[in-house]
Amino acid sequence: MTHMVGKFIVIEGLEGAGKTTAINTVKQTLNNHHIEDIVFTREPGGTTIAEALRDLIKNPPNGESLTDKAELLMFYAARIQLIETVIKPALKAGKWIVGDRHDLSTQAYQGGGRQLDADFMRILKEQVLADFKPDLTLYLDIDPEIGLMRASRRGALDRIEQESLTFFNRIRERYLQLAAEDPTIITIDAMQPVNEVKAQITQVLTEWLLHNSA
Repeated sequence: MTHMVGKFIVIEGLEGAGKTTAINTVKQTLNNHHIEDIVFTREPGGTTIAEALRDLIKNPPNGESLTDKAELLMFYAARIQLIETVIKPALKAGKWIVGDRHDLSTQAYQGGGRQLDADFMRILKEQVLADFKPDLTLYLDIDPEIGLMRASRRGALDRIEQESLTFFNRIRERYLQLAAEDPTIITIDAMQPVNEVKAQITQVLTEWLLHNSA
């Protein structure tokens, strides 16, 4: 596998879906196939500017209300900064990228959850990202109620995590819809016991690596 060029793999899912465990499993699986030059990213974040935007999105200063469109634009500002200054240079250098969220989150959270205008979101995505996308996305599917219960055990919920269950149900519905439409998005049942989730991720990624090494 060492001859394979760098790829961009993304982990997606609702709060409490187990993204950290999934990222560690992906790392171990890549290492097992002699892929060790890996860069880890998160969205929003990953650069000084993008991390500052992350803080503004999650905790707007002085209690100011963040509008839905402003939130959307800040996500894209953070994303393109990360892509242009970290992800693309790393891929060009032959490194592998494992990302904690990418544009699928925006399509699910702002498109599905916030119910922003589909044409506006499509045009924005085309203008900002053009045809750039992950080579593989693993979507961790979980019932929102179970996921939020898991997330609450980690500590205080942030601004987005405090949204209604209906909001998260819309997000899950959009995730599932988009995953069904795109063969590069693989759905993982995140409601299984953790060892079974890890086993499914390992199997899916191993098969994908073998297929793409041909």
